[in-house]
Amino acid sequence: MGLVNLPPSRRGGGGLVRQWTLLDLLCFVFFASVFVFFLLVFTSLGDSLAASGRRALAHSSSSDPRQRQRILAVFDSPAGLSATGRQYHGGSAEPVVQACSAEEVDHMPCEDPRRNSQLSREMNFYRERHCPAPGEAPLCLIPPPDGYRFPVPWPESLHKIWHDNMPYDKLAERKGHQGWMKEEGPYFIFPGGGTMFPDGAIKYIEKLGQFIPIHNGLLRTALDMGCGVASFGGFLLKENITTLSFAPRDSHKSQIQFALERGIPAFVAMLGTRRLPFPASSFDLVHCSRCLIPFTAYNGTYFAEVDRVLRPGGYLVISGPPVQWSNQEKEWSDLQSAAHALCYELLAVDGNTAIWKKPTQSSCLPNQNEFGLDLCNENDDPSEAWYIKLKNCVSRVSVEGEISVGSIPKWLERVYKPPSRLSLLKNGIDVFEADTSRWARRVDYYKKTLGLKLGSPEIRNVMDMNALFGGFAAALVFDPVWVMNVVPARKPLTLDIIYDRGLIGVYHDWCEAFSTYPRTYDLVHVVGISSLISDPASGKRRCHIVDLMVEIDRILRPEGKAVIRDSAEAIERVSRIARAIRWDTRIHDSEPESRKGEKILVATKTFWKLPSSSK
Repeated sequence: MGLVNLPPSRRGGGGLVRQWTLLDLLCFVFFASVFVFFLLVFTSLGDSLAASGRRALAHSSSSDPRQRQRILAVFDSPAGLSATGRQYHGGSAEPVVQACSAEEVDHMPCEDPRRNSQLSREMNFYRERHCPAPGEAPLCLIPPPDGYRFPVPWPESLHKIWHDNMPYDKLAERKGHQGWMKEEGPYFIFPGGGTMFPDGAIKYIEKLGQFIPIHNGLLRTALDMGCGVASFGGFLLKENITTLSFAPRDSHKSQIQFALERGIPAFVAMLGTRRLPFPASSFDLVHCSRCLIPFTAYNGTYFAEVDRVLRPGGYLVISGPPVQWSNQEKEWSDLQSAAHALCYELLAVDGNTAIWKKPTQSSCLPNQNEFGLDLCNENDDPSEAWYIKLKNCVSRVSVEGEISVGSIPKWLERVYKPPSRLSLLKNGIDVFEADTSRWARRVDYYKKTLGLKLGSPEIRNVMDMNALFGGFAAALVFDPVWVMNVVPARKPLTLDIIYDRGLIGVYHDWCEAFSTYPRTYDLVHVVGISSLISDPASGKRRCHIVDLMVEIDRILRPEGKAVIRDSAEAIERVSRIARAIRWDTRIHDSEPESRKGEKILVATKTFWKLPSSSK
């Protein structure tokens, strides 16, 4: 077929066809480049893209498996390290473990939004702990933020902290009118208010005191769920009630970080699909002030979990929705029905605050209730709570009567008297009394011989990573500190004894990161650090001690102290790692009464900053 020559008016739909030249293309590319340049420079898009790129680069480089293996190989080979804990490259010494990017300043490996956002929303699963696989966690040191300085000492910190230590204004802007916090000069100020107590925590606590025995030593341990900046727990301290506050990592940024900077016991957690990391019958008081937990959802599963951790005879306070809340009449009715099904006594409904008392004896179940709640199977251990799924049943009490509020000794007697749950352990009372005496001697040695400033304003937030019965914490009850007692999840579950003593703590597996922000503890203490990464049955190593030391560095504030007790061989190995992560170290003999061959490493985390080019 031949070609037909059409007139110009009929080509391309009736118009002239623009013939693009090379010059046209170059002009288009130039003007497009100028447009993108102005878009990136003069709008927030450029900042967000740059930050995203830096985060991706930092995450990929610090997670490089080859780099990780090179670092670990240095510590696994004694010849690979110099005496100062630095590896030499071409005649120059560099720290073996490098700094993370400035973008990781508040990184929590197991509460990383980049990972969790990909997970299921069902029962808030995505807001719970989700740790990187072994060997995938970044092996680098978290830097402090620009302007970071030594924290405001306790008790002044209850009311104000340095703004630059956590320069996040969103919470102050959104909650300032409710008295949560506000910015004032170089500080964040905490007036003590809350969403449900804008007139202040002190007046709110006084109101609760009309129905709850707050002032007489009967109550000692409390749990504040969805705590905000933890003013409720902070102001309960003057009543000798220690409140462990928790909230998830959320859009407000750093609620728990603010609480810990104030010197208030707190950690990051979410009531979702798993049990909270506490034993049964732990808390004398459970408090929710607008925590928005749907207690009656999933056939009352969340209410059953509150019942598990609340001590018999203890008190439950729910302030805010759905208590007498507009448009939530059904939810309020369901909440009352769930409490009634477990025979909780409704003591008072004051405005939007409801107060119940849990019965002191065994649960009144089985009975007919709309939630289908019944007693848990006899094989269920209610004190197992590390990655244990929530159960739609009510836990049985192991030692009836003797652990209830009113039967357990008042504070301060209860910290020294052997708890009744010791009867479940072989030679429990003898071991308990020996442990208590041992730690009284050791803490005295720490203060007088090792020069640790326990009892001074320099040390407020303390962690015991391998707490057993809480003897270390018990020896510090007259010092202005609080101690997070951690019972390793693979060791005997003695955390119930710690709570019976009126102390607080959590279960944890030290082959994973702890649920707290960086720089939140002033002193970290551990006995037998090697045992924390070993399988109790086989003795084989489950994870690398370098990861554990880097994790301790993450949670320890600059100039904070680490005290590590172990065999001479273990301490020598730990000391090499400590120097390689920029700690100043001293090794001491243990006190004369202790086991022969045991050494004590006292280390100070140095206050270093990223060079300007890294920020």
